[in-house]
Amino acid sequence: MKYTMSVLVENQAGVLSKVSSLFARRVFNIDSLAVGVTEDPTISRMTIVVDGDEYVVEQLEKQLNKLIPVIKVKTLDPKETIARTLSLIKVSASAGHREDIMRISELMGARIVDVTRTTLTLEFADTADRTETLEALLRPYGIKEIVRTGIIALEKGADPTRKVKKQEVVG
Repeated sequence: MKYTMSVLVENQAGVLSKVSSLFARRVFNIDSLAVGVTEDPTISRMTIVVDGDEYVVEQLEKQLNKLIPVIKVKTLDPKETIARTLSLIKVSASAGHREDIMRISELMGARIVDVTRTTLTLEFADTADRTETLEALLRPYGIKEIVRTGIIALEKGADPTRKVKKQEVVG
């Protein structure tokens, strides 16, 4: 099963290397990894998707919490999470197929961001399932190139992930 982990870390050089090294040492594969600064420029959020069972995820949480630059680790509940991936898809677009591709783009909610005589490039931000659906719909026209970000995710609701410094944690 795939699990999505939200990891708040200090925004400093070498943190990504420390986290990815931990995964490599434990022989855990990262399915998806996205990192970006938060509303606080001193803190970054890593969204990591791993494949495994509850035991594997529990071990990863414990190991991540031992790393100095890690502030908070939380495995997100899929039912309580908004998760998206961004894709850029370059599709062959002959004159005869251009309208069909534009219609598919409109129906799926993708934006056309570049047009040439022979291609259309679409931008699409949605769930992994809807992204795969869009790719399947475009494949018959000839996908020339695809690039996708890793999954980014936040918990639903008004409360942000609480930024707790390790020394404040009791227990």
